[in-house]
Order: sequence, then C-alpha cells, then structure tokens
Amino acid sequence: MNWELDPTNVGTGLPLEGVRVLDLSRVLAGPLCTMIAGDLGADVIKVESPTGDPVRSLAPPHFGDDATYYLAVNRHRRNVVADLHDPQDFANVAALVELADAVVENFLPSQFRALGIDRLRQCNPECVWVSVIPATKGGPLADQPFFDLLAQARSGLMGVTGEPDGPPGKVGAPVADVVTGLYAAVALLSGLFGKSRGRAGRHFEVPLLESTMSALINQAQGYLSTNVNPPRLGNHHPSITPYGSFTTADGLLMLAVGTDAQFAKLLLVLDDPTLREYPSWTLNAGRVAAREELLDALNRVFVTQGTEYWLAKLINSGVPHAPILDVAHAFAQEQIARGDFVGNMDTPAGETKSMRTPLRIDGHRPAIRRGPRALGQDTDELFGRSVT
Repeated sequence: MNWELDPTNVGTGLPLEGVRVLDLSRVLAGPLCTMIAGDLGADVIKVESPTGDPVRSLAPPHFGDDATYYLAVNRHRRNVVADLHDPQDFANVAALVELADAVVENFLPSQFRALGIDRLRQCNPECVWVSVIPATKGGPLADQPFFDLLAQARSGLMGVTGEPDGPPGKVGAPVADVVTGLYAAVALLSGLFGKSRGRAGRHFEVPLLESTMSALINQAQGYLSTNVNPPRLGNHHPSITPYGSFTTADGLLMLAVGTDAQFAKLLLVLDDPTLREYPSWTLNAGRVAAREELLDALNRVFVTQGTEYWLAKLINSGVPHAPILDVAHAFAQEQIARGDFVGNMDTPAGETKSMRTPLRIDGHRPAIRRGPRALGQDTDELFGRSVT
C-alpha cells in the first residue's frame, strides 16, 4: 500500500505538512486531536467500523445524513471503513499503520486486547501512538465505558459548578472531552517533535478522568494544600470578587474585577456613595471577606439600569466586563461576525459554515481545506474496494 498525501494537504506551507496520522478513534476527544493535526497540515486517514462513528447519529440537529456533532470534529481527513474482526480489513489497517507517523485511538483496554491492537502497534514500533482511555490503567475505572458527562461528574467539576443552594451542574459544552482532546493533541505533537529528534516509538496515554480533573486548576490545588472542599459559588470566583454575574434592570452583566486598581475604576463608574463607605473593600482580601455584603451593594446599583446602559458606561472604563450571550449572539458579535474565525466547509450534504481553527500562523488563520467525508468515501481509493 502506498500512502500518498491527499492533494488538499500538498503545498499548504503548514507546519505539519507531510505528517501522516491514522485516526482509529471515535466520538469526540480522539477526533478533536486528529482534527487539530489536520488543521495544522497533517494528512489524516480516519478508519470507521462498518456501522460508523456513533457520533454520526447523535442528533438533532442533522445536516444531511450526518449529525452536526460529527461535522464539528471530523474535517481534514479521508475516510475508510474497516472491520478489525475481518482478517483482510485488519491487514489493510496494518498496512496504513506501517506508513503512519502517528496513530490515535480510544479503544477500551479490553477492546484493545480483543481486537489485537497491540499487533497493529508492532507493525510500526517507530510511530507515535496516542491512546485516549477512560482512566489511568491499573485503576478500577480503567476499563469502564466513560463519557464526557461521567467525567464531569467523577472529576469534581460538577461539584464546583452550580448555585450554592442548588444541585451540581454540568458545563453546557463537552468540556471534559475537549480538555482530553487538547491533551491528546499535546501528546501527538510532543511525540512528533521527539521523533524528529530521534526519540521515536513513544506511547502516550491520555486518561479522560485525570485530564478533566486537571481542568480544576486552582480549585484542586486549594483542596490539596488546605484539605478544604471548595463549595459551589454559581458564577462567582472563590478567590476574587467582584468576579461574576450581577443583576441589571433587564438581565445580567458579568464583571471580572481582578485587581484593586480595577475595583477603584469600577467605583468611579458606579459613583455610589455607599460603596465608598468601606475602606476595607479597596483590597481584594477585604472584598472576599465581605463577599455577600459587597455583592448585595453592587446588585442594588446595577438593578437601577438596564444591561445596555451599563455596557456603555463600562466600555472605556478599564473595568473587565462582558454581556452574557447565547450561541447565536456570540457568533453575531462584531469580533466574530467581521473576523475570519467562521468559514465555509464542504460536507456530503453540501456547503455549511463552520468554525476554523482558533490558531493563527504568521498572522493568517489556516483555511478549511476539506470538510468531513461520507462513511467509507475513500475506501476504494485506499483499499481498492468500494463500500456499499
């Protein structure tokens, strides 16, 4: 088998041009990792089972026959179908492994053994191998099916998300899978860099649970250093205030006053005598100690006017602030609507808009060179047989 680069990945000038990545993963974290590689110029081939990546059917919404969930993380790759239980298909995939610079997969350890994935690794001991797994091997959760929701629940992330008097809540986007996918991309790029320096054949394991727990950052370190379990604070910050949402006459407004100097600027904007009566509030430590009293005082001022009024007052004040936007308004804001972050992408059902990579290289954002493919669309080209 000859793995020739796809024409869309030739002459791009992107940093990973010429790198061959085999994607054996499905759902989100693994495909996000390989999509990042593709965005940066890598030639990616995705292998799906005959029934397809489960994300293809996770809808609504659909765009054509595919769920938009699938379209979100599967651009910049060719697509082949292979049943790893079938000896010929296994041999075809093994031939791709032999030519790959890196492989990304997310089989459960039991699936890894049952499918003989270790035999695939042996086909190319020099390639970078990235395994996205539920939890670190050797522990009781290592072979348990794991999803974003469960990772958010087990990691403690839900434990610090939600209002103080309400139940724990999940983040509205699949942040556990995204964080894990980004760690997988770090592993992939690190492995490729190491390979370029003569340190080939590295096997990276990227556990969903531990990757999600790493997102706790200050909350985790606070607990580990003090043994104090962090509470839920809604939209507010455990160590900084005012840093959260405030009620206006017609909605909500976010403030992120991270310094004492910024708080002084906020007092100038609000011009409220009561707020100046507490000298201890000039320091963050004093504000945190009197959090509830301070928040009540601020809400009393903000509720006198609507959100647009306060946004206009704050815009040139030097006080960090933001409106709370839904998805539609987030894409409609000038920064995004008049920028190049959203582009056009081809799909089996036709052209659609899609987010491009957030990265810019030398002042330019890489274009979307190819959108997601239909299931098995490139099987005939790569394996010499069509999928019916």
